Amino acid sequence: MADAKVIPFDDDRSRGGAVQRPPRRRAAGSRLKGDPVVVREVQPLPGRLSAQDDVPVTREKQPPQKPQEGPGGGLERRIAGGLAFLRRRLTGDYEIDDFGYDAELTDQVLMSLIRPLYEKYFRVEVKGIENIPSEGGALIVANHSGTLPLDGLMMQVAVHDNHPAGRHLRLLAADLVFMLPVVNELARKAGHTLACAEDAERLLERGELVGVMPEGFKGIGKPFSERYKLQRFGRGGFVSTALKQGTPIIPCSIVGAEEIYPMIGNAKTLARLLGFPYFPITPTFPWLGPLGAIPLPTKWTIQFGEPIRTDGYPPEAAEDPMLMFNLTDQVREQIQHTLYKLLVQRRSVFF
Repeated sequence: MADAKVIPFDDDRSRGGAVQRPPRRRAAGSRLKGDPVVVREVQPLPGRLSAQDDVPVTREKQPPQKPQEGPGGGLERRIAGGLAFLRRRLTGDYEIDDFGYDAELTDQVLMSLIRPLYEKYFRVEVKGIENIPSEGGALIVANHSGTLPLDGLMMQVAVHDNHPAGRHLRLLAADLVFMLPVVNELARKAGHTLACAEDAERLLERGELVGVMPEGFKGIGKPFSERYKLQRFGRGGFVSTALKQGTPIIPCSIVGAEEIYPMIGNAKTLARLLGFPYFPITPTFPWLGPLGAIPLPTKWTIQFGEPIRTDGYPPEAAEDPMLMFNLTDQVREQIQHTLYKLLVQRRSVFF
C-alpha cells in the first residue's frame, strides 16, 4: 500500500477543489457509488479554531452559574435574617460598648425607621461626603435648627448611607435628651452621648466620627425670622477637644431644617413649668393638636466642607484662648458662608 500524502489545510484552501479530500467513514444511510456527492464541512484541527466556529465549551471553561432563587427566595432570606436577629436579642448574644452603643440594633432597626423620612419625605441631597476621612477620628461641626433636633438624625443617616466606608456618626447631645424617658435609651443605643469634653475625647481617641452642634438650644429654638443666621458657638470647647486629639474639624451646613416647624412664638411660661428651654408655637402647633407635630416636607441639602486640620499645632495650643477663638470663628464663618451659597442655589423650599 502506497504511503498517503498529507496535505495541509492551508494548501487545501488555496487550491480550492483541485485537491481531493481524505476519504471519510461512511455512516449508515450514506450514499452508494454513483450517488450525488454531498460535501460536508471539514472540522478544523486543534489550534486553528476561528471565532465563528460553534465549539462546545468544556466544563472547566464554563463560567460559574449563580444559583437562581425562586419567587420567594429573597423574602425567605429576609425572614431568616429577622428571626436570627430576634434570637440574638432574646438570648443577649449581641455587643454594646461602654457608651451603650448597639451597632446591630442601629443598623437593622433604628436606621431603617429613619431612612424613609430621610429619602422620601425630606429628600436629602448630600454634598462633599469625600471630605470625611475613611478612618480615624474627626469632628463634624454643624448648624442646628428646626425646633426639634431632626437635623442631627438626618446628618447621621447621610454619613452612614453616603460614605464609602459606611461610617457611623456619634452625636454629642444636650443633657435634656438623656433625661427624657424612651428618648434617653434610644439615643444611647444609636451611639450618641452627652455633650462634654471627656466623652468627646474618648470617642476621638478610638477613631470615631463625632458630631457636634455648638449652637445648642439657641439655634434649634430661634424664631423663624432669624432662620439661617448662626447663633453664638459658645466658648469653643469643640476646638479645644480637636486640638488635644489632633483630629480634623469638618464644617457642615444644613439647609431645609429651618422650615419644617416655622417657630412664630415661644410660650416661655409654659416652657418653665415643663422644664423645657422653650415651648414652640407654630402655624399648626398647638392649634391642630397631634397633627401640628407633623413637620413640613421641605427639601434638604447637607454639605460637608473642607476639613480644617489641627494636627500641626503643638499640644499646648489647646490652652491658647486666642487660637481657640480664631479657629471657632473660622469654622462658624465657613458654615455661614456655605449656608448663604446653598440658599442662593435653592430653587424652592419644597422642591
